[in-house]
Amino acid sequence: MATGANPSFVLRAVKDVAFEDRPIPTLKNDTDVLIKIEVTGICGSDVHYWQHGGIGPFILKAPMVLGHESAGTVVSVGSRVTSLAPGDRVALEPGIPCRMCDFCKGGKYNLCAEMRFAATPPYDGSLAKYYVLPADFCVKLPEHVSLEEGALVEPLSVGVHVAKLADVRPGESVVIFGAGPVGLLCAAVARAYGAMKIVVVDISQPRLDFAAKYAATHVFNGTHSRDPKVNAQAIKEQFGLGGGADKAIDASGAPPCIQAGIYVLKQGGTFVQVGMGPADIQFPIVEMAAKELVVKGSFRYAAGDYKLAVELIAAGKVEVKSLITGRWKFEDAEKAFQETLEGKGIKVLIKGPE
Repeated sequence: MATGANPSFVLRAVKDVAFEDRPIPTLKNDTDVLIKIEVTGICGSDVHYWQHGGIGPFILKAPMVLGHESAGTVVSVGSRVTSLAPGDRVALEPGIPCRMCDFCKGGKYNLCAEMRFAATPPYDGSLAKYYVLPADFCVKLPEHVSLEEGALVEPLSVGVHVAKLADVRPGESVVIFGAGPVGLLCAAVARAYGAMKIVVVDISQPRLDFAAKYAATHVFNGTHSRDPKVNAQAIKEQFGLGGGADKAIDASGAPPCIQAGIYVLKQGGTFVQVGMGPADIQFPIVEMAAKELVVKGSFRYAAGDYKLAVELIAAGKVEVKSLITGRWKFEDAEKAFQETLEGKGIKVLIKGPE
């Protein structure tokens, strides 16, 4: 294993990872901070790049450091940084936008065409000893929030962004397809926002059992039927949703779930797609139009989402520790990736490197 100044876990090619010694990154301007990475969570996108070498238009063409769900400790700061100091513990928001386009100026920097997002080719990720970010993309963690919780801020921010797009309100019913980390965190945020009925749908009973203890008020096993219409009707009948749910969120990317999400909604309901799946699917467009549904896509997170995610954890509104099912040393990073690939547990963390 690499033991130099900045050991890094690098994807060299499809299914080819290695530890490399890389230079300690330098501050690019006087508003940057240098962070020692303490904990990094493994995302499904990391595993996908490892196994397939690309996601959509983002194709691996050169070795790339993996990882983007990180928390760490500030080592040094640029001369103009006043919000952070060495020793502060932070959650890293791992994308740097151009700050100049209309999307950036409007707070929707997740849509910036020039976004430099960690562990998305060609940009290196944060699964290394050191990483540099602008100070305003580091959210300071309160004393009672752990670094492990800090690493869960990234996927929680995805859930926060989804809940904002769905406009989840107190007393509403929300059906969430997919009981992976993002789906579970969408459920947790929906609960924090006051949703009255939160139905989580999956085909894995162990994940549904966890969802029922975590944030769902009801769970539904999607193996009930191969027909999305039948499943949608069963959900409405079993959980007293009447004419349908107020909001539906797909965090699975599975076409039958997307279809069921449209069928399960009431007239005028809102559907948000956050899970990635096949590029093209069969979509119930007549159902969507006839019920005058609001249909939205959700991509990463935008202005205020990271800060709100930290505040939800700090206030005890969302609990994330129980999602952590695996902890690995940096030198065992490939084993951690294999565990995630095999679908063992929910969220796997990698410590260090020391």
